[in-house]
Amino acid sequence: MNNFTEMDCYLFGQGTHYDIYKKMGAHLMTQDGVEGVCFDVWAPHASRVFVAGDFNGWNEWEYEMHRVEPQSIGVYEIFVPGVQKWALYKFLIHTPDGRRFYKADPFANFAELRSGTASKVVDIAHFKWTDNAWMKKRAEMKEGDIYSQPMAIYEVHPGSWMRHPSREDEGFYTYRELADSLVKYVNEMGYTHVELMGISEYPFDGSWGYQVTGYYAPTSRYGSPEDFAYLVNEFHRHKIGVILDWVPAHFPRDAHGLAEFDGSCLYEYADTRKGEHPDWGTKIFDYSKTEVKNFLIGSALMWIENYHIDGLRVDAVASMLYLDYGKQDGQWVPNIYGGNKNLEAIEFFKHINTLILGRNPGTMMIAEESTAWPKVTGKVEEDGLNFSYKWNMGWMHDFLDYMKLDPYFRKFNHNKMTFAMSYNESEKYILVLSHDEVVHLKCSMLNKMPGLEGDKFRNLMAGYAFMMGHSGKKLLFMGQDFAQAQEWSEERELDWYLLQNPNHKKVHDWVKELLHIYTENRCMYELDSSWDGFEWINADDGDRSIFSFVRKSKDGKNNLLFVINFTPVERLEYRVGVLKRKAHKLILNSEDPKFNGSDTERPVSYKPEKIECDNRKYSFAYPLPAYGVAIFKF
Repeated sequence: MNNFTEMDCYLFGQGTHYDIYKKMGAHLMTQDGVEGVCFDVWAPHASRVFVAGDFNGWNEWEYEMHRVEPQSIGVYEIFVPGVQKWALYKFLIHTPDGRRFYKADPFANFAELRSGTASKVVDIAHFKWTDNAWMKKRAEMKEGDIYSQPMAIYEVHPGSWMRHPSREDEGFYTYRELADSLVKYVNEMGYTHVELMGISEYPFDGSWGYQVTGYYAPTSRYGSPEDFAYLVNEFHRHKIGVILDWVPAHFPRDAHGLAEFDGSCLYEYADTRKGEHPDWGTKIFDYSKTEVKNFLIGSALMWIENYHIDGLRVDAVASMLYLDYGKQDGQWVPNIYGGNKNLEAIEFFKHINTLILGRNPGTMMIAEESTAWPKVTGKVEEDGLNFSYKWNMGWMHDFLDYMKLDPYFRKFNHNKMTFAMSYNESEKYILVLSHDEVVHLKCSMLNKMPGLEGDKFRNLMAGYAFMMGHSGKKLLFMGQDFAQAQEWSEERELDWYLLQNPNHKKVHDWVKELLHIYTENRCMYELDSSWDGFEWINADDGDRSIFSFVRKSKDGKNNLLFVINFTPVERLEYRVGVLKRKAHKLILNSEDPKFNGSDTERPVSYKPEKIECDNRKYSFAYPLPAYGVAIFKF
């Protein structure tokens, strides 16, 4: 009796075998009282397929796989007695034209540590989870509930967060070590979520995990699948959500991977004008094939349902939506209507997002989409793509362009900081300062700032306050929260020694304070996509480069007023209009001694006077320092 049944073939052929990872690949089982492993692989254009591994001395001819019925689907299977957990294996593909080559298992749940390329037999069905409270709460969330929850994401590349010194290997922290150190750090800082880069198995460290060969396997760099599950479990036990980077846009050409898997263009488009990214040197998935879509959907579902992942950040969405993305004339093929939209990828997004969010309430699908494509987070019924969130790349570019300027020139670019609110309601946004902004000679966040050393730190603190106060969920890449001086590199750990420097320590303390203000005040997150949650007090004070705005809660209570000065000019009597004639309590002051300031006598409460300012009847005056930030609660 076949493991892969006729019904499995039918569902796979329809692209709706949502538990495909439980059938494809290598699975420990018992047949007729004999323990072993059943291997299944999709290779419809192969003439013969064998499985070989360390369990048979890599004998190429011993275990030939048979083609299951109906044979047209092209699934090969074999049960091999005696094979045990951790066994290494590959598939040997024979093509009709006489070629022979080894391939790693596309559905493998684990892989040999690079530079090895073999797959490994494991069991991912019997983890001991203790995150029941988290998963229950997640499952009980109703549609739309996520938008009224806080989300402050810490983006992490696990291999370079911290490393063990003086080790012969790279000194990577294991998943279980990260479950102690990283979970503790994220929890103490006040982040609500962690986003992990480079978890799906990949061969080249320098790709950071964005050129994937193992879509069903946590990378072996940091431990086993059980270890990875333990890390997720620990995050959940500390009430921290886990988001993974997921890359359905393209895959590398590595000989052991998906490229020309069975001698044909199986996973990629056959036409190189559709099937290759000229800039990246990678292959593009063929979204017209139901089995390929099923492969990707099954991967996403496995991470969310089997590993309890709370959301997937989908990489390079724009490259999937546009047929001419990164291509010159003659390098791409128009769609059937003559346009540049990839209609198959659009359908894929609508399918997978609706499916995953429907099957798993409380989870998220997040688009890294860099263009003005409409309705990325819109409903499918309204011709939207049904993502939960979109990275706000426009805000990021405008924000960084402004922050890099000498303060004298900021008055001529004031609109860069206000423009994002004009389109804030068009999508559900996450404001991002990601790894992409601190690599490839773009400078660290600190060194993007103008001025001498002291000014750089004060600029950065003001910028972070503006980001945290602005509508939208938040994401910071690791190292940015203590003003890492060097650009990030995957080859070394962050410069944690900088926390011994008072300037870096004050930025660290500042971000921690901002994060706790963010998570402890509902006005900061519950109305992110509506003007009901944000109001400019003065968006036009360009000459002085000062912004004042209010974040508002649903019930109108405990609102926050932000006043931020982006010049080195002190304003001893800066008057700001207010929405209500009630005392405004100063809850954050950039001149507080705990942030290395010198202000020890500033009043805690400010009572509005009947003096018109900012088109408001009432206002109060506040001594606003150079690069000063003040947050008031009322």
